[in-house]
Amino acid sequence: MDVFVTGGTGLVGSAVVAELLGHGHTAVVLARSDASAAAAEKAGSKTLRGDLADLDTLRAGAAAADGVIHLAFSNDFSSAEAVAQSVAEESAAIAALGEELVGSDRPFVTVSGTPWVPGRASTETDPSPTDGPVGGRGRAVMAALDLASRGVRSSAVRLPRTVHNEGDGGFAGLLTRIARQSGVSGYPGDGAQRWPAVHALDAAVLFRLALEQAPAGTAWHAVADEGDAVRDIAAVIGRRLGLPVESVPEENFGPLGPIFAMDQPSSSAHTREALGWEPKHPSLLEDLENIRP
Repeated sequence: MDVFVTGGTGLVGSAVVAELLGHGHTAVVLARSDASAAAAEKAGSKTLRGDLADLDTLRAGAAAADGVIHLAFSNDFSSAEAVAQSVAEESAAIAALGEELVGSDRPFVTVSGTPWVPGRASTETDPSPTDGPVGGRGRAVMAALDLASRGVRSSAVRLPRTVHNEGDGGFAGLLTRIARQSGVSGYPGDGAQRWPAVHALDAAVLFRLALEQAPAGTAWHAVADEGDAVRDIAAVIGRRLGLPVESVPEENFGPLGPIFAMDQPSSSAHTREALGWEPKHPSLLEDLENIRP
């Protein structure tokens, strides 16, 4: 397939593009800057210049492709307003991409987050969260999955809170950056809350499998580690950076504080069985050993 990829030069996106190219597909990557275009072309893909707010460019990319993988998100968590703007921008992009594919039976793989369910690990059958600071992302992805009834082979790969590679990425990467800035490797509450995780290279395999195999209207979990205690994550970060490890107020984590404090383990048992996906790369706690002081 010739696949149009948004976010194709990020931590996850670059791994997805490499996975596609390594399995006989071609890729056209949305590139918003000269640097992004150069990185994508060096990796072996073609580029389409534009950004996530350029809906006409997104439609053109989808129209010319055999399938679409959407990964782009601004990841600006500096304030509640910035998060809301990022979610609104992405929601409009997902809607534009999906509408362009209506009636084509082409695959449309979107990115989502694993849900949280009180008292147990979430599964692929649990609905996406539609409330909280990033609840709009869940609503946008649910709308994309509903396009299954309009001739789109839409699916969602739900990523855990930490997608990592070489000790960086996701919520754990944010904890590391906050620790460097504050001088304390902190965690909210007692730190017993659990976060799921996956290596970016393992997640990339699942995006390819969803593109190739996923039935319309389905959700899949890219979860390798069902749930690591946040205090254990903070302990590795603190040891690698030579910083004290302690509980800090939820407010220290900005608009994501309430999400950071949640216990949110997640299972990928159905995904592994149905799509034959099997993570092979280092776990989060192993990968965090790559953090440089």
